Amino acid sequence: MDEDAQAELAAYRRTIDNLDAAVIHMLAERFRCTKQVGELKSRHGMPPADPVREAEQLERMRALAVEAGLDPAFAEKLLRFILAEVIRHHEEISAESG
Repeated sequence: MDEDAQAELAAYRRTIDNLDAAVIHMLAERFRCTKQVGELKSRHGMPPADPVREAEQLERMRALAVEAGLDPAFAEKLLRFILAEVIRHHEEISAESG
């Protein structure tokens, strides 16, 4: 690979690394917020999971993915993974306070 191609590849990789860092920071912020939701639910005796909200979010995520040119099936898998982790955290919060 010539030097120009190497430089171009390095630039793409720097951008990817920056985007990955942004994704991690956004997920951390999302989980800070969902922790607060879990604490609120626990205080008020609400269940850790909300199937209606989850279904709405999945539909919304799929639509956003289509709009953004991303595979909606991938977006759904990602959100399902995140939701499972959120519910696990909410269950832990509920168990700790109950």
